[in-house]
Amino acid sequence: MPQRIRGAKVLKAVSSPLRLQTLNLLFDKGPLSYTELMSSLKMNPSRDAGRFAYHLKFLLKADLIEADVEARKYCLTELGKMVIDVADKIDKKAFKPKSMLVRASRFALEEFDANKIANSLIREAKMPAELAQKVGKEAEKQLLQSKTKYLTAPLVREVVNTILIEKGLEEYRHKLTRLGLPVHDVANLIESRGNLAEASSSVHEEAGKAVLKEYVLLNVLPRDIADAHLSGALHINGLSSWVLKTTEVIHDMRFFLQKGVDLEEVDAAQPFFPPPQNMEAALSQTFNVVLHSAKETETGQTLEYFNVFLAPFARGIEPSTIKRLLQTFIENMSQHTDTSLSLELDIPDFLTSKPAFGSAGSQTGNYGDFHAESQLIISLLLEIFSEESARKPLFNPRLVIKIRQETQADERAKALLLKAHDLASGTGAPHFVSLQGKEDRQSVFSASGFRLGLDVSGDWEIDTLRSGCLGIVTVNLPRAVYESGKDKTRFLEILKERLEMASRALEIKHRTLRQHAKGLFPFLTQKGNGDQYFRLEDCSRVINLAGLKEAAEAFCEKNIDDEETLEFAAETVKDIAAFVHKIGRRRGKRLCLATLPSSEASERLAELDIERYGVAKVRFSGTREKPFYSTIRRLALQNGRISQKAIDIERKLSNAHEGGGLVKIELGEKEFKADELLAVTKQLAENSNIGLFAYERKLTYCLNCKKSAFGLLHKCSSCGAVGTLTFFDRFQGA
Repeated sequence: MPQRIRGAKVLKAVSSPLRLQTLNLLFDKGPLSYTELMSSLKMNPSRDAGRFAYHLKFLLKADLIEADVEARKYCLTELGKMVIDVADKIDKKAFKPKSMLVRASRFALEEFDANKIANSLIREAKMPAELAQKVGKEAEKQLLQSKTKYLTAPLVREVVNTILIEKGLEEYRHKLTRLGLPVHDVANLIESRGNLAEASSSVHEEAGKAVLKEYVLLNVLPRDIADAHLSGALHINGLSSWVLKTTEVIHDMRFFLQKGVDLEEVDAAQPFFPPPQNMEAALSQTFNVVLHSAKETETGQTLEYFNVFLAPFARGIEPSTIKRLLQTFIENMSQHTDTSLSLELDIPDFLTSKPAFGSAGSQTGNYGDFHAESQLIISLLLEIFSEESARKPLFNPRLVIKIRQETQADERAKALLLKAHDLASGTGAPHFVSLQGKEDRQSVFSASGFRLGLDVSGDWEIDTLRSGCLGIVTVNLPRAVYESGKDKTRFLEILKERLEMASRALEIKHRTLRQHAKGLFPFLTQKGNGDQYFRLEDCSRVINLAGLKEAAEAFCEKNIDDEETLEFAAETVKDIAAFVHKIGRRRGKRLCLATLPSSEASERLAELDIERYGVAKVRFSGTREKPFYSTIRRLALQNGRISQKAIDIERKLSNAHEGGGLVKIELGEKEFKADELLAVTKQLAENSNIGLFAYERKLTYCLNCKKSAFGLLHKCSSCGAVGTLTFFDRFQGA
């Protein structure tokens, strides 16, 4: 009986709309003072004070609210909260339209339920339960007032996020953000890709990338790094793959040629492929390795010492047969992968005594025993590329040809080098690496310019193979100039802050990939005799520089070949390199400074700076329609030679290229003989410290007559066609 009397008192207390409104106010806004309550209820203190005091006293007696004497505010009791909950349920039962349905994210229709909003806030945003209930009820209130009969999960989330913003709960809103593309963007994506080959897979890929980019920026990277990327102070290369893939892989084919390919570790239903028995099987297995690795690698792969490691399988086979097998291999690679074939003109001395693996993974002497076969393979590859490029340039797989001191002593190697320059004069396809210095002779380069040297253990097999590039963060150097107001001290402070951010972003990527390595890299982490193939811990973390030339010119207001401008650039690079080494030593990580080609970064950063500072203030390369910051060093030929001044500039800025870089030598539309380009190569190899370089040919290919021509033409020089032209410019916008 006493409980019934108390229940009647509670029901009487909430029978007044004003008293129920007071309870709802305290639930929604938390503790309020007498004055705040009257103001929220839109009551006049001089006219309504007595009436309001009466209602407040009624609620106090019913134990629905209590007074906080110290704060001089009123707040709900547990009984008051219970009453609000019961009142809401009555409202829902009496007034909620049964037809208010939600198209849920699990692709099902269900009736709206505010508790699901609260549960999502608790689960996803880690919001306190009581606060989550308040937000859920407010969202329900707004949706009911809108009289919406058909809802979607994204719309409900938008309403909740609006409430969170209004209440100043930005931290929770950030965690609750939904990732995805607007309908308009998806429609445009489908339309823009509709005429491309493999359009459906391309749409899937781009849509997925967009979601993953948002995820990384919102939930992986700290706010300062994410904002730096969005504003254009930094560029996180490969943002969509930042927590999924390593950037580049340098392969050691011997692992698979000796042990075979074990796909059972990836999927128990997949087969185990034993070590190859012959040349055809070896090439097929290499192709499969690259295909499987491509799923776990963001950009490119390099097959290091390709012709040397393949040489044992070429012994005793007719050159015509080897050529046919290599041609099939190249055709397959060109369609499915982005890969560099690193080629040796001679067997390097550190490889000559290494065990050579041939048929069925057995040891067949040492690699020094297969000098002739190694040179035959590179000769046949150059023939294949020349024959294919006679019709249309072939740029994938990319050839990286190493030039060593011992090359000059081998007549066959010299002939092969001339043959490579004949190919370069026509298409610019090969990349050349100068490894003249003792400290560089065991370094490896990918065609992207990425470099690995002996800077971890001093053992070339550990430091340069079965590893790669973990990730790349590009720093916008011109932005630091504009932000500093051309104050050099401030300029360096800004750069150091950005370099620290870049290092932290790379550390986050490493930590994430290491934590999930087995799941993310099932193929690359396979083991042979207990030895894991891919060494994630040995991967290099690259801080890339964009716009060094433009930054120096903007600061000094003179061209880069001016002594003052060049000195500023050299000092800047020296300071950056010293700071990067300091960070690397402090964190015990392989952190390298580089100037790697990145058209996406160089174009994006230049465009953002122009938007912010205006086209008149910003120094950039390219045109107003297609501006970019330099990430490739460009050299021009003057009377068939590189000027000594240009070489001196490269030498002064060499600190920027420890982790890699690419020099492009522009040929224009002039024809060059192979020996003319070979003379330029010798000049660079003997007189400069340039590592990787390539000759640039801009080419136009006509689909009508199936012919190529130098330059970017508006009309085919052979058949006069206009609408059938395809342009090849490998280094555009970088």
